[in-house]
Amino acid sequence: MRFAPSPTGGLHLGGVRTVLYNYLFAKKYGGDFIVRIEDTDQTRFVSGAEEYIFDTLKWCGLEPDESVQHGGSFGPYRQSERKETYRKYAEQLVKEGFAYYAFDTPEELEKMRHDYKMEHNPSPQYDHTIRMKMRNSLTLSAEETQSLLAEGTRHVVRIKMPEHETVTFTDMIRGEVSFDTSLVDDKVLLKADGMPTYHLAVVVDDYLMQISHAFRGEEWLPSAPVHILLWKYLFGLENMPYWAHFPLILGPSGKLSKRDGAKYGFPVFAMNWADPNTGDLTEGFKEKGFLPEAFINLLALLGWNDGSEQEVFYKGELIEKFSMERVHSAGAKFDYEKAKWFNHEWIKRSDAGYLKPEVRILLEKSNIIVTDDRLLEKVIGLIKDRCTLLTDFVQQSSFFFNTPGSIDLDAIKPKWNEARQMFFVELIRNYQLSPDWHTHTLENNFKEIAAANDLKPGDLMLPFRIMLVGGKFGPGVFEIAAIIGKDETIKRIEHTLSIL
Repeated sequence: MRFAPSPTGGLHLGGVRTVLYNYLFAKKYGGDFIVRIEDTDQTRFVSGAEEYIFDTLKWCGLEPDESVQHGGSFGPYRQSERKETYRKYAEQLVKEGFAYYAFDTPEELEKMRHDYKMEHNPSPQYDHTIRMKMRNSLTLSAEETQSLLAEGTRHVVRIKMPEHETVTFTDMIRGEVSFDTSLVDDKVLLKADGMPTYHLAVVVDDYLMQISHAFRGEEWLPSAPVHILLWKYLFGLENMPYWAHFPLILGPSGKLSKRDGAKYGFPVFAMNWADPNTGDLTEGFKEKGFLPEAFINLLALLGWNDGSEQEVFYKGELIEKFSMERVHSAGAKFDYEKAKWFNHEWIKRSDAGYLKPEVRILLEKSNIIVTDDRLLEKVIGLIKDRCTLLTDFVQQSSFFFNTPGSIDLDAIKPKWNEARQMFFVELIRNYQLSPDWHTHTLENNFKEIAAANDLKPGDLMLPFRIMLVGGKFGPGVFEIAAIIGKDETIKRIEHTLSIL
């Protein structure tokens, strides 16, 4: 199995799902998962993109068995480092009549697109109807062709697509798929700079790396007839990998796009991607506060299910239960609210010790320094069921370590009166004298004082919470008081009473 990204930008949701399905399939059947960098288009190369891809896979827990970072028997793993390999196969295709040299300049190509434009064909392609009108080794004599090559004239190698042939293959998701070769143009296989295009490189590399299965997005289906013919011409169809083309992940307006994320406020990349050319930052799932386990869980179910009602899967369960037979052929719609539900479930199931390093980092970014590890774990265990995203831990825990900077007095004032004022004055005296500072004692004393003053404890709980926390959130109020301690509890009550 292989994943072959181009180092041209951030790793999109759909790209990570392709990685995941490749990874799960390879691990289920005891195969190897390879990452190959397809950097043949040097004009689109983006600095830092390759490192970003591997950082993303590491965060997701989907690290390859072989790659530029983990060497193996089939390297090198950057196509730019395999450049000389491809020319040999391109020349073989030309020699056997399956491809040809094309010497057309950019100006000649532009003239072709202008001269042969018609109402029924507004964008003419370099195909079987055009090729004999252009400057290539099919229209030039052998002597002219050899002379141009000897002079070092810039040229490309194009596949010679046959006319009126039907090319068929069996897709692991879609079943039998057929194409009419007359509708496909003569794709460039080798560019003027000697670099292969994706079409030639993917076939040659899959053969040389002994790839048994190739999974990719459905946007590559139109290129399938070119690739099938290259397999047939170069290596024989019997050596071609099994193919599967995954459906799109859909957003609110069709194919999920970066624009959807910006408009609707959800991430479309696994990790933050900062475009080095524009400086634009696109927020990722990691930075949004997702756990990697939740991220791959929700991705797995964007186009696959195991036929049961189960929704939360550990990675080992996904490997065990994954099957291509249950991958859907229709596009899967991304639901951000459902994505957050998965994350909430994983936070609830995670051990406080596991969550602690990430929570500590988030707290430190908010200038909250916690030196007591046991206290931090205790707080995380107390509040994790209330957190949907990891970033929620800051609001839900900050008041355990720092006195609230503001108090929501507007939530107290409407029902505030002298009786309630006196209740809290008495509560302060009681707590000051109490030798026992445990949750149950604090709650019992609170309720006894309320009963003695003919007040309902429920009416007093919200003001008490706001005094300790600053707002209407947090776990049990007596658990909060027990953790922050006697002096801090009394100080916060006194502070609120003074400003009320």
